[in-house]
Amino acid sequence: MQDYINFAEKNGVTLIGNGKCQFCGANTKRGIHECLEIFNLGFQDIDFSKIENHIYRFLIVDAHTLQHSEIHGRWNNHFHLSRLHLIFKYHIKWTYQLSPKLSDLLNKYKVDKQNEYLYPPKKLERGKITTTDIIEKSINEIEMKSLIKKWAFEVYTKWNAYHNVVDNIALDFLNSK
Repeated sequence: MQDYINFAEKNGVTLIGNGKCQFCGANTKRGIHECLEIFNLGFQDIDFSKIENHIYRFLIVDAHTLQHSEIHGRWNNHFHLSRLHLIFKYHIKWTYQLSPKLSDLLNKYKVDKQNEYLYPPKKLERGKITTTDIIEKSINEIEMKSLIKKWAFEVYTKWNAYHNVVDNIALDFLNSK
């Protein structure tokens, strides 16, 4: 599996290792590297083993991934935006079992869509809420969950140019269940 540094290079992006995150503007000292560290380690206060909390894990992953598209694979945007669309527009209660189903559907979808790209909004314009906001502004788990939901919805909204594309994917997903 390629790491985020390789994906950035593949996408022609030079990663900045100091100051704020170059993609989302998170108030970091070590740029994208610290932003990813917070993403990977900073949300440990939420017990994701609880069924009602699973949704927040997906929202975190989708929001962060869509704010940092350049460090992920090309079809990542389709997957994460489609999942957010299913959650926000169709009120799907996402579970771990649904992710492979969406992935399988996208594998079939992309065969006929090799020229389709979901280009991210401009850097620093993919939602104002960031990983550091979640950590710094959350006093307790309830507040953290509320801010995570706002974060994911804000990022989802910033990708509105592609809501029609992912709606087709979402409808195929819903019809395949």
